[in-house]
Amino acid sequence: MDKAKTIAVNVVVTAIIAIILIWGNSWYRQWSQFNRGEAALAKGDFVAAIAGYEAAIHMYTPGSPLVERTAEKLWGIAEEREENGDRQLALVAYRALRSSFYSTWGLTRPGTWWIARCDAKIAQLVKLQGEAGAQKS
Repeated sequence: MDKAKTIAVNVVVTAIIAIILIWGNSWYRQWSQFNRGEAALAKGDFVAAIAGYEAAIHMYTPGSPLVERTAEKLWGIAEEREENGDRQLALVAYRALRSSFYSTWGLTRPGTWWIARCDAKIAQLVKLQGEAGAQKS
């Protein structure tokens, strides 16, 4: 009985250590990608910034405040590009934000509010592009 108890304790401790290591690795990589996005945005490289922020959300770590900050950054890029008439890059940013949350999972589905917001913006921009294309014909 003592041997089985020792094995069970060792398995539980090993599992807890493994979970902590995986969480820590994801958290570190999330911050690294966020920082890449920040550096690219500071240089005005919107495509690289979108890629960095998108990757940061892909590294979803439960309890990280960075997920919401990153989503706000992507949304801000999309809105700014849309306001400046760059609908194509705005679409890329909205789609990156949406797909990032679609790629995350857990006990709950994070980012459903962001997905709904992005869906509405994407539909609006695609409609505008269709109208603009029809006027050119």
